[in-house]
Parts: sequence; C-alpha cells; structure tokens
Amino acid sequence: MAGTFQGLDFYDLDALLTEEQRMIRDTVRSWVEDRLMPVIGEAYVNGRMPRELIPEMAELGVLGANLPEEYGCAGLDDIAYGIIMQELERGDSGIRSFASVQGALVMYPIYAFGSDQQKDHWLPRMASGEAIGCFGLTEPDYGSNPAGMITRAERTDDGWVLNGAKMWITNGSMADVAVVWAQTGEQGDTSGIRGFVVPTDSEGFTARDQKGKLSLLASDTSELVLQDVALPEDSMLPGSTKGLRHPLMCLTQARYGIAWGTVGAAMACYDEALSYAKERVMFGGPIAGKQIQQVRLADMMTKITQGQLMAYRLGQMKVDGTMTAQQVSMAKRANVDMACDIAREARRLLGGNGILAEYHSMRHMANLESVYTYEGTHDIHSLILGQTATGISAF
Repeated sequence: MAGTFQGLDFYDLDALLTEEQRMIRDTVRSWVEDRLMPVIGEAYVNGRMPRELIPEMAELGVLGANLPEEYGCAGLDDIAYGIIMQELERGDSGIRSFASVQGALVMYPIYAFGSDQQKDHWLPRMASGEAIGCFGLTEPDYGSNPAGMITRAERTDDGWVLNGAKMWITNGSMADVAVVWAQTGEQGDTSGIRGFVVPTDSEGFTARDQKGKLSLLASDTSELVLQDVALPEDSMLPGSTKGLRHPLMCLTQARYGIAWGTVGAAMACYDEALSYAKERVMFGGPIAGKQIQQVRLADMMTKITQGQLMAYRLGQMKVDGTMTAQQVSMAKRANVDMACDIAREARRLLGGNGILAEYHSMRHMANLESVYTYEGTHDIHSLILGQTATGISAF
C-alpha cells in the first residue's frame, strides 16, 4: 500500500505558485491525507458519500472558493481554486464532484445571474456547508443535446409551475436547493430556456437515488422529478438570459475544475504505483528495477507533466480573463483521457493487489470513466475542437 503522498512536479511548477497558493495546496493536501484517505475506501465500497466531512470542507474554504468573501467564500484566485480541485480529486473524484457542483454549478449561477435576495439567502449558507446544492440540466433523454430539454416552466398568476425530470444529478438526494433549467417556450427552441432556484422541500419535488452505479460510488447521484412544482415569480434567476448560453457558462466553470482535478487523480495513481514498485520484490529485486515498469512510470511522469502544464496555463488565462470555452474543452478532454490512462496503467502495475479497496488506483480508474462522460463527453469535446479548427459544426 502506498505511503504518504509526495506529489509529482517534474517541471517545478511549484516555483510558479505564489506563497498563498502553495499554502492552500499544502493545507488541502494535508486534509485529504489525514481526513479523507482513511475513510474513502470504506465509503466507496459501501456506496456512501462521507457527508460527515462536509463541515470540514466548508471550514477549509473549498466550497465556492473563488467567489467573493462578502458571501462567506474564500475569494481565492482561479489558480488556487484549480489547485483545490486537484487536491480533492487526488482523494476521490466524487469528493471533488461534490465541491465542484456546490461551487461551480450552483453557487456560481446564483452569484452570476441571481438577484441580491437569492445571493444573500443562499451563498453564505452554501459556503458554510449549511445548505447543499445541485444543478439540473441533463435529462433522461437529453444529455449531450440540452437544447431538446422537456422540463417546462409555465407562467401562472402567482409565478411558475415546473414539470419534468433531470438525470445524473450530483448531490441531488441531499440537496437543499436545485438550480433547474427549464423550457419556457417550445421544445427545441433554445431561446426559451431559463434558470430557476428551486428549494428541494417544494411540494412536488422528489429526488431518487441512482441505483446500480459501478463508478463514483462515494458520490450522491440522483434523478430529480418535478411534478407541478409551484414557485414564486422571484424564483427565476433574473440575470439568466433566454437560451443555453448561461447554463453552458456554468459548465465551463465546472470543466475548468475538472481539468485540474483529474491531474490530482493521476498524481495519486502514479504515487501509488511508484511506491508499490519500489516495495514489491519479484525475480530477485523490486519490480521498480524492471524495464517494463520503468517504461510505465516514465510514460506516467510525462503525461502527468503535460497535464499539469495545460492546467496551469489554462488557469493563467482564466485569471487574465482571456480563457475561452474551447480551451477549457481541450483541457477537460485531454486531462481526463490522460488520467484514465494513468489509472489503468497503475492498476496493472499493482497486479492482483490492484483490485483491493486498500489501494486506490482501481477506484480512481472506475471514477474517471464517469468523469470521461460527464460535463460534456470526450467525443462532444472532440467535436467542439473540430468545429473550432474547421468552422463547421458536426452536431
């Protein structure tokens, strides 16, 4: 079993970080090592999100970390935020997903598009972990094509009534509030899509756990059902323009976190593989001295370093305000693919022991298969980049 996490930094990116960024990394890294790692294997095997750690995550300041301090958030820069996602996913993709959804997909749209009342009510409570949020865009029949959404919001004399269903919703079963995107016009007409802040104790709102998962087992995944959910007029996000632009802006924020987070998962797998290779004796010596394992490790080092450089440069552009959604697509696509490869090769290097929960690479490997699909599938991001290169849409 791997020892204390060391962290691969072959190109000395540490030298580019500010003192504050390094302190934040070390603080979150220590928390993951001391508090998350002792429980994550058991939580994964038993299919439970370790909710007892949420107050500690809030105390660390990782919920909505790059949102303003006036709402109880940490007010960190976007590189520091990315580092937090990296360190959380080093522990588990499901834990990073919880923080990512809370911050990038619920707190962010309330901050960016919400009214002062919505912001004042929800953001401090979410930053403190008192309230949990989920994001309802994907539907059972409309994942990669959100423009076809069926969920509808009908205007009434008192406000709105929502009907529909959302699928694959992280944090859904434990959420206190949902940001739900619904069609106010005709199906397929994206100009009618608007965002709504929906308290989950609203009559007609139910969340059902997704059964039968083989991935992200330490994460809460649900189906949301809205049946004649009556909401007041001020439940709409007033700053959300009609259409998909704003929900896609939310996804861009989350994908940015994924580009960093998956580097953390890959680093964890590499560290475990390296430690194991040094300790495992076979054919008269440690397997770290065998050529095939050294090639594996060399490939891991190279791919992780490439991913680290891409994430850091993306962070610089986000801080500067020059980052584009297409650049995020490239980083999400490349770094998730990289992390999937690293996790698989680490699991193979571990041999039979690699399937045990006391080791972490196979858990990361299974989790990353979900990350490969969510927040825009690998293939959809390929087509986004293809459109960027050619100017021709293939979807």
